[in-house]
Amino acid sequence: MKLYSVNNGYFKLDGGAMFGVVPKSIWNKLNPADENNMCSWALRSLLIEEDGRLILVDTGMGDKQDAKFFGHYYLHGDDSLDKSLAKHGFHRDDITDVFLTHLHFDHCGGAIKKEGDTFVPAFKNAVFWSNKEHWKWATEPNDREKASFLKENILPIQESGKLQFIEQLQKPVTKPGWHTIIGKLTELDFTPDISVLLTYGHTSSMMLPKIQYKGRTIVFMADLLPSAAHIPMPYVMAYDTTPLMTLGEKRLFYEEAIAGDYILFFEHDPVNECCTLQQTEKGVRVKEFFKLEDI
Repeated sequence: MKLYSVNNGYFKLDGGAMFGVVPKSIWNKLNPADENNMCSWALRSLLIEEDGRLILVDTGMGDKQDAKFFGHYYLHGDDSLDKSLAKHGFHRDDITDVFLTHLHFDHCGGAIKKEGDTFVPAFKNAVFWSNKEHWKWATEPNDREKASFLKENILPIQESGKLQFIEQLQKPVTKPGWHTIIGKLTELDFTPDISVLLTYGHTSSMMLPKIQYKGRTIVFMADLLPSAAHIPMPYVMAYDTTPLMTLGEKRLFYEEAIAGDYILFFEHDPVNECCTLQQTEKGVRVKEFFKLEDI
């Protein structure tokens, strides 16, 4: 197995929304906001080369939306998915599997492209992975999340006939101690070296790949921990649908991650790719930062 970090550029989101109840006087030191209170965040995917498969975890937001859309989210930077794949010697047509942690536009928008007046898969040789519960949640969206679940990003995947649901292939594996009243982490099998943690605080049934690599465990954090700045327990996004469940999921994950010396891979951290965790007098904090290529 080989792992590659794939940078898709940066975008901006409101700092207050990203840090929830944490005051700006505190979070602004971690990710300084511009004059419009917007902070820059990475769009970082993970490419997994394993047993003849090329598995791309999340796709960024893509570039098919109109100027009004990008006027809200300020896509910027020199990186793109195609440029980053090329740096590693790959093309989007080489991708065999697109694993979508969840279907918010900044995680799945790049899965679909526009050809003329139609929307088609941007990875013509790939199957696309989601799960039944999240797919239903995204295609029948609640008012709170509706602006993040865009039909043009989601429905063409199903229409292409290339949509697969992980739960149809494997039954959940329940581990003792991984369930509490607030927060639950269910683990599913995906490949022999990749399992999937399901979380529910940010959105229903978000999938976090848990990868066995060079004798270590690496977890793609998606929006359970969008950045290292979100590691302290109260740092929960206002975007999360059930913040108290996010707190429970963070607590359970930290116990496992510290005990197993897990490596966390960040999708949205604008500076840091990976870190490990440690317990301190102030709570769980970063133990060490490093790049994926240094593992």
